[in-house]
Amino acid sequence: MGRVRTGLVAQLRNPPGGRDARIMLRALAVDRTGTGLWAASSVLYLTFVTHLGAQQIGILLGTAGVAGIAGSPLAGRLAGRFPVRSLLIGCHLLRLVTLTLVLLCTRFDALLVVVAVTYLGDRAAKTLEMLFATRAAGERRAAYQALSRSAANAGYGLGAGLAAIGLAVGTTDAYRVLILGNALSFVVAAVLVCRTGDEGGRAVPTEPATRPVRTKGPWRDRGYLRFVLLDIPMNLDDSVLGVGLPLWLVGHTSAPHALVPAFLVVNTVLVVLLQLAVSRRADGPRGAVRALALYGVLMFVTCALLAASTGCGTWTAAAILLAAAVLVTMAELMRSVSSWELAVLLAPPDERAAYLGVAGMSQSIQKSAGPPLLTGVVMAAGPAGWLALGVAVAGLAVVQRRCCAARLGDAEVPLPVAGPVGGAA
Repeated sequence: MGRVRTGLVAQLRNPPGGRDARIMLRALAVDRTGTGLWAASSVLYLTFVTHLGAQQIGILLGTAGVAGIAGSPLAGRLAGRFPVRSLLIGCHLLRLVTLTLVLLCTRFDALLVVVAVTYLGDRAAKTLEMLFATRAAGERRAAYQALSRSAANAGYGLGAGLAAIGLAVGTTDAYRVLILGNALSFVVAAVLVCRTGDEGGRAVPTEPATRPVRTKGPWRDRGYLRFVLLDIPMNLDDSVLGVGLPLWLVGHTSAPHALVPAFLVVNTVLVVLLQLAVSRRADGPRGAVRALALYGVLMFVTCALLAASTGCGTWTAAAILLAAAVLVTMAELMRSVSSWELAVLLAPPDERAAYLGVAGMSQSIQKSAGPPLLTGVVMAAGPAGWLALGVAVAGLAVVQRRCCAARLGDAEVPLPVAGPVGGAA
């Protein structure tokens, strides 16, 4: 454990991409600290401060999730025309404005708009961070992705911990302070991004592309759209961890309810400690394709454990659910590397920004469609629903693996090494 922690600290001090990457990791950690504050306090703020009903909150967050889907392709399109650094700073400042408006608005229709724009900015910022990493780290982007996930999870955990203090106070002012803390995190993140290198040009490669130039774009590239479509179920581990495990524990097992927070703790700790090790084994085209198969296996076993947890004794069910939390976290580790790496490898270098913007939609769509799928279909069918989901995800992982391997096999030349972030086109 000590060696892992020491290695992580050393990598964070000297990440792939040098000084700019180090600054961006700090900005990412600060941004996700604010996200942790928002995630832990937003529903209670909307309930007790703005006095929205449960149905209104559901509509508001659902609409915001749909708006977030547009953030990724919009960011990708803009990144082909403007410097990534400037766009990312703009996203941070946009969210600063909208979160400030959340503190000032009390009407449902006004909150609906500002929260939707906030979510759109969130997804756009994540896509721009991915583009930054692709260029800053070059061929070591998988290692940078691992570091960024470790930094993000550490920040998210810190934010959730700080939110717990405010929620314990439970006053209106305490809720407002938490939302303000999220808004201020965007200020700090924007300042940090300002400290990175020169403005430079657009997010395009600095060298001639080694693949034939494609001019049809991602929306007319059927092979890439197939990858994005299949990548949606490859993100279901997020909903299984955040929605499926807690609700299944409460409604279908005798495990103690106090176990629910442990799922997030297990996930956060394992991601921080193991992401680097997993990324080394899933680096490059072969590793990324192999990780897809492992993802399918891990998700099937996770679903099988959830199905088996019903009808067990209290502590047996608790042990099974904890094991499921560990396995779904391992699946997340596989997905986080393979999904991102393949999104880059499968995109033509000369159109990478636009392609990655489209690829980023898969996570947003899953966040909107995943929870209703689990609650309305999978869990409604009982243990058989979990088994069916496990089989489906495992089967789709095999299909995704074959499609990606075939497309990578068609590219008979190596991918170019990305140039510095913001370099002249």
